[in-house]
Amino acid sequence: MSFINSGNLRIKHFYNGAFVILLISFCYGFYSCNPFAPELSDEEGSASLILTEQKTPQEVMTNFAFAYNFKDSLVYSDLIDTTFLFISKNFATNPVTDITWGRDTDLRTTASLFRHFQTLNLVWGGTVFEDYLNDDSSEVELKQIFQLTLNGGNEFPTLNGEALFILKKNNFDIWKITRWEDRATF
Repeated sequence: MSFINSGNLRIKHFYNGAFVILLISFCYGFYSCNPFAPELSDEEGSASLILTEQKTPQEVMTNFAFAYNFKDSLVYSDLIDTTFLFISKNFATNPVTDITWGRDTDLRTTASLFRHFQTLNLVWGGTVFEDYLNDDSSEVELKQIFQLTLNGGNEFPTLNGEALFILKKNNFDIWKITRWEDRATF
């Protein structure tokens, strides 16, 4: 008797498995969708969810926002040139002092930022200016307005400000950030 019940159980599992496969095939075949994937958004700003090839300075800024919003240190590290220099102000000192560091410190600091906060939301508010610094257009100074919200803005005030970037195109026509001057206001 138990042999017959186990056979019925196998048939039941077969039909359940066949139903799932049929459902997925139906959804894929008739609606061309993956039932396990989220829908693509048509909303404005959804382009910031896509990684670019960094063929323009604006594509670097798109990847920068992606790296922050998804806390992706690998994408972030790909934006930063080996000659990178970060410049900011330390408002916790009196008088206010400059903060300056290179690529390695920036990557460690950014990775810590990504780990510390549950959510980051970086929104570029627009480009103030974009000026090429040489005749062959391989270096550009770019000033961006930004808004950075940490943990939904509940615990920490939203940071607003401007960031001044210098980007350089390498031999593979990929743009990288060589300098970032943070001009955030609190």
